[in-house]
Order: sequence, then structure tokens, then C-alpha cells
Amino acid sequence: MVLKRLLMGCACAVTTLMLAACGGGEKGGTSTDTSGARGSLVQNPPLRLVSLTADEFKATLNASSDGAALLQVTGNPVCGVEVHYMEYGTVGAAATPEATNATGALMVPNGSSAACSGPRPIVLYAHGTTTSKGYNIAAITDASNAGQIEGALIAAMFVAQGYIVVAPNYAGYDKSRLGYHPYLVADQQSKDMIDALAAAKKALPNLLNPVSASAKLFITGYSQGGHVAMATHRALEAAGTPVTALVGQSGPYALSTLVDATFAGAPNLGGTVFTPLLTTSWQKAYGNIYSTPGDIFTTPFASGIDTLLPTALSFNALFTSGKLPQAALFDTSVADALALAADSSFRAFYGTPSLVNTTYALGVAGDVQANPCPTDVPPPASPSASAVESPLACTPGNKFRVAARANDLRTYTPASPVLLCGGNADPTVFFTSSQLTKGYFDLHGASARVKLVDVDSTPTAGDGFDLARGGFAQAKAKVASDAAAATSGDANAKQAAGVKAVTLAYHGTLVPPFCSAVARGFFSSF
Repeated sequence: MVLKRLLMGCACAVTTLMLAACGGGEKGGTSTDTSGARGSLVQNPPLRLVSLTADEFKATLNASSDGAALLQVTGNPVCGVEVHYMEYGTVGAAATPEATNATGALMVPNGSSAACSGPRPIVLYAHGTTTSKGYNIAAITDASNAGQIEGALIAAMFVAQGYIVVAPNYAGYDKSRLGYHPYLVADQQSKDMIDALAAAKKALPNLLNPVSASAKLFITGYSQGGHVAMATHRALEAAGTPVTALVGQSGPYALSTLVDATFAGAPNLGGTVFTPLLTTSWQKAYGNIYSTPGDIFTTPFASGIDTLLPTALSFNALFTSGKLPQAALFDTSVADALALAADSSFRAFYGTPSLVNTTYALGVAGDVQANPCPTDVPPPASPSASAVESPLACTPGNKFRVAARANDLRTYTPASPVLLCGGNADPTVFFTSSQLTKGYFDLHGASARVKLVDVDSTPTAGDGFDLARGGFAQAKAKVASDAAAATSGDANAKQAAGVKAVTLAYHGTLVPPFCSAVARGFFSSF
């Protein structure tokens, strides 16, 4: 019920899914590249972890109710699935060159169908926020691994329908030597993605069942991964590399606006985890976010917070051990200073002991007032024209705000088609981020190439995504009804339980599979 599944980025209803592993030797011998160069593939071919035919994959999914539910969203497998675990060279975020390694998944389809053989399109996939140091999206046979759920989803959604998937775990996770994760550092994360793609392309012809890539390159990702996917799209287009299409899923693209909103009175669900991830990441990248963590964090949490994440602790353990508060991002005195109403829905993120100290919180809030960016905070339903047209025309004084502005993605005009998907009631990454970003693209010459899809909306005849909207509505209703049925009391208590359950499940459980389905539908049109 707490934040665990909300921050996994792509948790869906397959928490018990287990896939039968079927590895084996690769074609010929293996070569090793320990140069550490960007895009180098350490072991070529990479280790194959899973090999299933389409029928085997379907049977394995249907063996559990959760797997069968996943099939209702993804459709039956057309192709078999092979999952390879690769290690590659990339870089950290520091200004001084910081060579490191990272790992990820290379998933390829198998089968004799025309949809599974011959040159296949690539989906470059970016995963969502996780605190798990051991996160491995290739570990779809390991239910104890935090990456298993997301890996299973993309295998069923894309690979089983004929796409090659390249999905990095990111620097700082799994076997990466980097001692931190460059969270939402757009430059580094785009390099990480591009390096994973380069390494995967080296592996394709050397697999036991060699696969060739077509000229089509699609990019997508969820939550943090939505931001990473768009940053990668921007970097590839700037380098002249053709991209067929991008789908951003519930990403914090309008990062400057979201950070300002957090400190101005509209914190998001999960902020007690996102904030230390961001401060550590941006401190490593820019070196000026704080002199010591105590400049930002209160005494109960400051010590060791700069090395806390990623961690071996579960979400629950982070909270129950006292490493992080579950919801109290700011002290109640900050809410009072900001004149938040006692019944405000944001009031829940203020308490004692808080994560962020009052002096720092009010200092940032004051900087938002003194040096405003052209936006409306908290995020409005209908943003002002200046917030859309020139969102970064500002000079914030606070270094955390400066870093957020530097990693805001409203800085380019996409040349290839873009779709932004999300849900309008998202409490973790506000849908305003997608609305503002689409508005920016529209005003800068890309309106004909950019679509916005709200899966939590009334069906819109003719846009091709009503199945996803209908499925989302059913899933949301089931979460609410299940919570109500498990709650004793009167109708009001049951209704309140349903609303709470939907809020907690919204970003991490409800939206991901349906935005993934929207992404596949969009990609299939090219």
C-alpha cells in the first residue's frame, strides 16, 4: 500500500510472474572487450538467460492469474522471446570524464512468422524510478528482482510482437561500478541509452539465433524513463541519427515546473525518495547543490543520505528503518508559511520529522517567488501562454532549481513523430508535465507531429487508443472495488478506501501497461 510499487516505474499486475529459463551456449566462441569505451560490449555475444517459443511464453503467462491479466493487455504472443544480459561501457555524470560500466537487457523475438523473422525494428526502452541497487530488467525469471515485473511487461508487449528491445539498467545499478545513479541528468542518461544501443547492435549478429535490425528505431520509457527517453530522442536528433518515433510515458519532461511546484506547495507522491535521488545525482554532476547534506536535510536523515540510494533495502525497509520518512517531505510549519489550507490534498506531505529542513524549503520557495520561471505553480489545469511558449526564460538563484532548469526538456523541436501518454490524475508525475511539453512543441513548429493521450479520459472516437482507455477504466474500477470490499464500515468508508487505493496504484500499477499498449499501437503505424 505504501510507495513501493508507485516508484518501481512500471509495476503492473504480474507480481507473481515467473518465466522458465532456457539458456545455453552461444554461437562459436565469445570475445571480450574490457576497454571501457563508450558503447563497448564486454562479452560478445552476451549471456542468454531465457529462450521461449510463442506457445511456451503464452502458456507460462497463462499459468497464473496475473500473467493471464497481462495477456489481456498485451495480446497473445506472436513470437517467442529470448532475453540476453549484456554489460557495456558508458560514462557517469561528473564534468571530469568518468568512465564506468552498466548492464541491461537485449531481448529479441524468435519464430518463423514474418512478424518475427527478418530485419526487426528496435525499441530502445528506459525504465522507471527504482531504489533497488540490484535492479536488473533482464531478470524476468527472478521474481525476487525488482526489474522482473518491468522486464516481463516489455517482453510481452514488444518482443512477443516482433520488436527487438534494448533496455539498460542504467549506470549505478546492478553490476555498475558507478557509486551513484545520475538520476534525471539528461545528458548522462541519454549517453547511457545510446551506449546500450551501440553495444546491443554489436551483439545481434553473434547471438545463437542471429537477429538483424531494420532501419526503424523507436524510443519509449515510463516515468523517469519517459524523461530519459525524451532526452535520448533529443540527443539522437541533435547528432543527426534518425529516430522513427518517440513515446514518452508519464515523464517529468517539464522538470523545472515540477520542482518549482513541489516547493511552492504542491509536492508529489514519492517525493521523499525522489528528492535524495536528485540531490545526490545533481551534486555529483554539478558539485554545487550543497556543502553538506545537512544544508538540505534534517538531522534524522542527513547523515549518509548522499550514499543511501540506490540501496539493497526495500521501500518498506527504507521507511520502517527510519532512513527516509514515508510522506513528510516538509515540516508542517512550511505548509503554514505557504498558507496551505488544512484540508489541502497536499497537506499529507507535511509532517514531523520532515525530510527537508524548514530553512532550505522556505529558501527555495522564496526563490520561486523572487525569480519565477514563466509557469503557474501549483500546476494548473490550463497553463498560461508564457508557461508554454518560453518556460525556461528565468534565472533562478537556488542551485537545485538551476539544475532542474538545466534538465528540463523543453529546449528542442522534435523532427520525428512524438506521442505523450499519461493519466490526468497522476499524483506522482503530474499530467501537467505532458500538457506543458506538448504545448511547447506545438508552439515551436511540431504540432502536426506531436500527440497527447490521456488514458484516464472519455473515449475519443477515431484516435485509435480507446481500447487502452477502456482497459484503464476497468482496471481502475477493479482496484477501487477490491479496496472497498476489503474495508469494513459504511459506504463512505468504503468509497474513501477505494479512492485511496486508486491514488496509490495510479502511477506505478494502473497507468504503465496501458501507456505501453498505446506506445505499441503508435509504433505499429510506422
